[in-house]
Amino acid sequence: MKHEDFIEIAKREVVSVESVYLDIPLDVREKLDVKDVFVVWSCKTLQNSKALLSMPHKGALYYEFTLNGDKEEIYMNAYRKLVNKKLDKNYIKSNHKDIYERT
Repeated sequence: MKHEDFIEIAKREVVSVESVYLDIPLDVREKLDVKDVFVVWSCKTLQNSKALLSMPHKGALYYEFTLNGDKEEIYMNAYRKLVNKKLDKNYIKSNHKDIYERT
């Protein structure tokens, strides 16, 4: 399978899952489209591929897709952001002093 085909399948699956995900408002779910899915990162190594994808609306999950080229199988994992925390210089210095002082 070509890497581009793998990405297209992954995008379609993201829309499929997001369109039934109940934490997303119905009016948002009804408007979901493959063109709104964005690839955060992807790579292809030999016959295998991996990609991280999401969508721009609030509450969108974060998806990881892996293509096992030998078995012609694709695996999907979905994640939800649990923490969004800024680690500024003062926080790092006070909580990780041993590491901070080495740099």
